[in-house]
Amino acid sequence: MSKTPTQAHHLEQHIKRSRFVATVVALPTAADSDALLAELHDSSASHHCWAWKVADQYRSEDDGEPGGTAGRPILAAIEAQQFDHTLVLVQRWFGGIKLGTGGLARAYGGSAAKCLQQTPATELIKTTQLRITCAHEHIAVVHDSCSKYLASILEQVWQPQQVLLEVQLPVTNVAQLQQQLQDSSAGQICVQPLICDNTAEGRLNPHIS
Repeated sequence: MSKTPTQAHHLEQHIKRSRFVATVVALPTAADSDALLAELHDSSASHHCWAWKVADQYRSEDDGEPGGTAGRPILAAIEAQQFDHTLVLVQRWFGGIKLGTGGLARAYGGSAAKCLQQTPATELIKTTQLRITCAHEHIAVVHDSCSKYLASILEQVWQPQQVLLEVQLPVTNVAQLQQQLQDSSAGQICVQPLICDNTAEGRLNPHIS
């Protein structure tokens, strides 16, 4: 099960006189990455190497280090520890001793991995959205069922003969909600998928386990 940070976390270590500072932060959407990187950027550092992952989207940056020795190891650490909606920045202050390509990969990837291991995190629950159509007399049933199956009501529109609702809930609860609504209304409540899977947009609901 994927997880995301509940708060930013930092880790500093010194490797052959170079200083490495790793920072892990939650990344709600891919579009937020540039602003977060700008906020975390320390202009005194020699290199600002990073990687982020949001669902099936990801990017990494070596920032002047030999290709594949910084950004990719950071991304590998994110994936290995099953983090998602997560950005990791590792900044290096060069200490005068070259580490070689293998040493750089271990330093960047290791700093990211250690920082991720210490980062407070929460489980990510995949959600979907449904459109519910019901008669006025069934609205209480809909509200009770939504509460029972952790469905958040995003919108509710009253029309002369019916009520239209858009709800968001964990994918694992969809079948139970549909069955509950059908049983409670003798099949009169209509439930239709609105968005089959919203994780591509990075909209995942965190749940603290």
